[in-house]
Order: sequence, then structure tokens, then C-alpha cells
Amino acid sequence: MKIVQVQFAPWDKVYDFDQVGFNLVIGNKVIVKTEMGVELGKVVGFKDDNKTNVDKNLEIKLVNRKATDTDLEKIPDEKQKNEDLKYCKKITLKYGLPMKLIDIHYSFDGSRLTVAFVADSRVDFRELVKELTRHFNRTIRLQQIGIRDEAKIIGDFGHCGRQLCCRKFLNEITSVTSEMADIQQCAHRGSERISGICGRLMCCLAYEAEGYKKLCNCLPQIDSEVKIGNKKGRVVRHYVLKQTVGVLLEGNKGEGGGMVEIEAGKLKT
Repeated sequence: MKIVQVQFAPWDKVYDFDQVGFNLVIGNKVIVKTEMGVELGKVVGFKDDNKTNVDKNLEIKLVNRKATDTDLEKIPDEKQKNEDLKYCKKITLKYGLPMKLIDIHYSFDGSRLTVAFVADSRVDFRELVKELTRHFNRTIRLQQIGIRDEAKIIGDFGHCGRQLCCRKFLNEITSVTSEMADIQQCAHRGSERISGICGRLMCCLAYEAEGYKKLCNCLPQIDSEVKIGNKKGRVVRHYVLKQTVGVLLEGNKGEGGGMVEIEAGKLKT
């Protein structure tokens, strides 16, 4: 079974479907049936269930068919989308709600409209939903997304001068931790230099984190005692990519003490 990964909105998660006999490629639009109704989604990737950890007991829904030009015409265009979003923002201001509306998603069957928003805390939007339901005459669903998802939708350029990774090719935004910055020895640069326009740690910190982790495992731990020849010392610094360490030798400089940099393979513990 060849599993196709489908996404319904840029800020939505990726869902797995069985592509059955269709010859799909990334970027194709497909019609699928979900628990919430019929949806039009975009193919963003593939999974081979023989090579990945796919739960064999989990029911994978089938792709109904490829979307046709007629199908695509049923989805409101950008002009209509912007007008609808503008109206939603107007009603949000009317009720003074502390939320920022980001995007709108229309279900393919026309029964539902999902509004994505960001907010710093919980928001009571019950009155907003009631008014939007009356105006659009369809089910209204509000979905809170993260600030990183907002950056993915709006787009911009990163410190590297390239288009944001989340906007260009990242289908799913994974967790980026401060440990990743520490292990790559860039945490000392300050949070502003290692954070993206979303204010969170840059996604690219995750790209080489595993490689750095493996290299670090080849080095003696910081503060561990080592020997260089007949001299004792203590590891005080790692130079991960060079696979060397900084060792503080016992004694004064004139007596052969002080800091030296040496290849990890030449040390004795």
C-alpha cells in the first residue's frame, strides 16, 4: 500500500490516505472523504508502509479521485477569500476579542468554513461564531494555530536571505528545542540571532542536530579528567566539528600547564 500525505490548509496537519490506483505526484489536488465531510486537499508527500512505522490496524481512508478543473472552480477565489476574512476581522473587532485572524479554509462540500487565528490565551468566541454562522449560513469552526504557523502562511525571508523554510518546503513544523542550539554551540549568540521572524527558534536548528549529537558522543564529557602524555588535565571545551577538545592542564603555564587543544582520539581517560 502506498500512502499519500494530504494537507487541506497550510496551517493544518498532514493526513494519510491510501492512493489506491491513482498515479499521484506532489502538488496534485485530490478529493477525499474525512470524518468532517468531503475535502479538497493537496498532495505534500508520500509514505511507504513497508519502510515506515505505519500502524497496520489503523484504518487508512482512500483517495476518492483526482480533483478536476470543475472541482477547483467550486472553491472561492482569493478575492472572495479576502473579502470574507475582512468581514470576520470586522466582527472580531466588534466584540473586542483579543485574537488575530490569519486565514480561512472552505470545505469542498460548502458546508463548513474554518477560520484560523492566533491568540495569547483562551478566547470566548461563542458570540462571534453565532454571528458568522448567520452571515455565511454554514457551520463555522475556529481553529487556534501557533505563531510559527502564521509565519508559514504569511511568508518572508530568513537571516540567510532565502525564503522561509516553513513557507517553501516544510510540510510539518517540528519542535525545535534550546538543546539543539546548545549542542551546535550557537546558543551564546543570543536568542535574537537564532530566532526566526516568528520569534521562535529557527527551524533549521533541527536539520543537523542529530549529526552534532553523534559527533558529541565521540568526545569526552565536559569536566572529565584526561591525560595527555604524563600530564593530567580537565576537559573544559568541545570543538565538535573539528573533533577536538580544550583541555586545562594542571600547573602553571611555565611548567607546561594551561589550556591546550587536542584531538579527542589522542586523549587517555
